[in-house]
Amino acid sequence: MEFGRPIRVGRNVWIGAGAIILPGVTIGNDAPVGAGSIVTWDVPAGTTAVGNPARIRTSESR
Repeated sequence: MEFGRPIRVGRNVWIGAGAIILPGVTIGNDAPVGAGSIVTWDVPAGTTAVGNPARIRTSESR
């Protein structure tokens, strides 16, 4: 059995090469996703998602 859910990608979002975004995930505005990342949860606006599984980095944690 298979199922699919839409993903939502906000404005000014960059998705790196080889990134995997799972079904049902929402990526907020101005939120880049690093190359090779596996995004399993929603990415809030203005944050960065990197890693496997992707972890959220804010501008304060850089």
